[in-house]
Amino acid sequence: DYELCEEWGHLYPVPREDLISLHREHLLHLLEVGDMEKALQLLQRIDDPGICLAISEQSLDQHPNLAASHFLADYLTAHFYASLTAARRSEIQAIYIGSKVLLTLPELSRMNYFHLSSRPLLMLEQLLMNMKVDWVAVAVQTLHQLLTGQEIGFAVEDIDSLLSRYAEKALKFPFALKEKKS
Repeated sequence: DYELCEEWGHLYPVPREDLISLHREHLLHLLEVGDMEKALQLLQRIDDPGICLAISEQSLDQHPNLAASHFLADYLTAHFYASLTAARRSEIQAIYIGSKVLLTLPELSRMNYFHLSSRPLLMLEQLLMNMKVDWVAVAVQTLHQLLTGQEIGFAVEDIDSLLSRYAEKALKFPFALKEKKS
């Protein structure tokens, strides 16, 4: 049905907003079923870069599944980096990095942290609070690799500070040891 509507749009004038809506729904459908190749082909078929940007941004703003969010953030960064405002670039890069960190977690646990995908530092803190030390190790390694040259509102130093703060808390004892007197 989407392809038929797309063909119809080539034959008859369709209002810009309806065209964006059609392509957005088609793109989200393809991403939902996991067909990244067809999703990429759909985006490449769109001649107007403004429409392509609007479709990609609106799709990302609808908070699709993890793989779709990762795909869209990567696509927007690769193709429209210069067209985005600094704040939006930072937001999209945070989603890209957060989704990449989520992909390092065990598959059954990803949904527990999906709501934090746009805030990777907070996700790391949540993992620390939940005592998922092995996951934190992998997440920190991934973050160190991804943060090189990125501007997303935090840096490697912020990660190190967070780890130091939680390491310090882990060493605090809630009670004082008393000496036995004879």
